[in-house]
Amino acid sequence: MSGRVAASRRAVLRGAALAPVAGLGVSACGGGGDGAEAPLAGPVELGPESEVAEGEAKLYREHNVVVSRGGDGTLTAYNTVCTHAGCAINKLEGTKLICPCHGSEFDATTGKVLREPAVAPLKSLTVEVKNGTLVAEPRD
Repeated sequence: MSGRVAASRRAVLRGAALAPVAGLGVSACGGGGDGAEAPLAGPVELGPESEVAEGEAKLYREHNVVVSRGGDGTLTAYNTVCTHAGCAINKLEGTKLICPCHGSEFDATTGKVLREPAVAPLKSLTVEVKNGTLVAEPRD
């Protein structure tokens, strides 16, 4: 008899089932390669101005943009592509943005990093209201 230990059928099937999931985890940790989100290239209409209340923020996932409105009514916007590995930030808790890839956190009102591994702030965008609609675009 061989000195090798035979894997059970269950262990083989479990390994085969988990292999694709492990691949997703590896691709999520990529450092800005082909899977990285593209930054905003031009102006985009986000939605009605009324969607962003005073002192709050709204995440527009489909455009990778967050807009916040200060207590004085001033609007600010940031690109929500994480500055650490280029992942699209998909979670907003109050005014805190959370990146799903490595847990970086950003302030949606200032773009500043609240929690590493990201160290660079989010890229600031221009935001204005045109005919009642929020429009964001890259800064020159």
